[in-house]
Amino acid sequence: MYPGLHALRTPDKPAAIVAETGEMISFGELESRSARFARWMSEHGLRRGDHIAVLSDNDLTVFELYWAAIRSGLYVTMVNCHLAPAEAAYIVNDCGAKVLVVSGALAELAEAIVDATSSVEARLAFGGPVHGYSDYERSMAPVSDLPPVDQPRGSDMLYSSGTTGRPKGIKTPLPATQVDQPPGDPRVELLRRNYAGDENTVYLSPAPIYHAAPLRFSAATQALGGTVVLMRKFEAETSLALIEKYRITHSQWVPTHFVRLLKLSEEVRGAYDTSSMKAAIHAAASCPIPVKQAMIDWWGEIIFEYYSSTESAGSTQITPAEWLRKPGSVGQSGPNSTGIVHICGPDGAELGPNDIGTIYFERDDWAFEYHNDPEKTAAARHPRHGNWSTTGDIGYLDEDGYLFLTDRSQFVIISGGVNIYPQEIENCLSLHPGILDVAVIGTPDEEMGETVTAIAQTVPGVAGDQELAADIIAYCRERIAHYKCPRNVEFVPELPRTPTGKLIKSALT
Repeated sequence: MYPGLHALRTPDKPAAIVAETGEMISFGELESRSARFARWMSEHGLRRGDHIAVLSDNDLTVFELYWAAIRSGLYVTMVNCHLAPAEAAYIVNDCGAKVLVVSGALAELAEAIVDATSSVEARLAFGGPVHGYSDYERSMAPVSDLPPVDQPRGSDMLYSSGTTGRPKGIKTPLPATQVDQPPGDPRVELLRRNYAGDENTVYLSPAPIYHAAPLRFSAATQALGGTVVLMRKFEAETSLALIEKYRITHSQWVPTHFVRLLKLSEEVRGAYDTSSMKAAIHAAASCPIPVKQAMIDWWGEIIFEYYSSTESAGSTQITPAEWLRKPGSVGQSGPNSTGIVHICGPDGAELGPNDIGTIYFERDDWAFEYHNDPEKTAAARHPRHGNWSTTGDIGYLDEDGYLFLTDRSQFVIISGGVNIYPQEIENCLSLHPGILDVAVIGTPDEEMGETVTAIAQTVPGVAGDQELAADIIAYCRERIAHYKCPRNVEFVPELPRTPTGKLIKSALT
């Protein structure tokens, strides 16, 4: 489905609301404004398969820009607004954007990349003046808001977070259909089927809208006729207040959000009514078992999880009831997911139950490539099965076909010839009462090759000293095998994470 259809039926219904301020864009306004920008781009020579880039904070304008590109057969690239100028410019150049649209709230960054993005043909700024960019509203004013006659379906082309290197553009073939014709975006059907999404959905998005999951779930919600409640920035207690205020039915989280929520006092947690929620969906990183169990104890059996990637190579799904039977699993592949999951060894041979290896997805209906990087694209393919692909994650399938993640191949610690998976240790330490955030890495060791080191951010008011370090090590040794536990603990003011919660381990090594 497409939001324009809902504009005909419920033009005044909110398509999106800024959570903290109540600012709103209706379906009628979304249809009109996205049609106007689509016509503007057509008048400026953009054609099916061309690219635009958007640099914005969590602003409602993002949705009209997104849907204008989708109804024009274009690729739209959202640029991480927390990047340095050189990094942002790299993405704008690499995606080949002909048009760059920026938020006035990011004027400093937007102005800093003008000279470095000289191939951009048109620049527009909304929400305030930006030197080197034309005013978006003034540019749109004379353009008709009648829908274009030809509306081929476009796609996003998002960039990976770059936690293990330079971000990579993930490109898929454009659909052959018009935007208002079936089949639509398969993620819309997944939202409907797996989480009972419909026109009554009120979806809370606490993460940056440039990231894949918030952008795609928001678009799917609007395609179904539901309302997106967009937070400017995640704050634990504020999110509870917003669930109560807007009667949120669906929400999207990462494990870091859950940890922050669970650190709130019992008094604060009990002060808000969260009973409207039907599905609290989480992904992006593996969730420690004690954290997820605590969230289910609090919110009930509404905590759904999926495992996927920006590449959408495939996915698994797990319901709360399944997870309680299989704690720690991220689910199965099957009719409610995409692709078929396989675990393979270094030589590409498929492994048996409980054997740890590289996760591949077999999928005939989807193909992606890393934009301008054929070598990376080739490396993501299975050596013998062209329709199997991987993003480098490691895990295993149990006897019932449930997937368990261990880590990414780049992060495995080899100590004394034994593979140690940092994620298991991080999961163990995540609920230590003195730890707010933690990462585990391998550090050089003359005897063992590598030794396990924990890098921790303490909760406010707790001193990161030798006594706490000893307690952290003891805490870990009580719960998992001693050889996996940290030999050293270092304390830092804050761990480097992306705004979507992914740990940037390359910054720690």
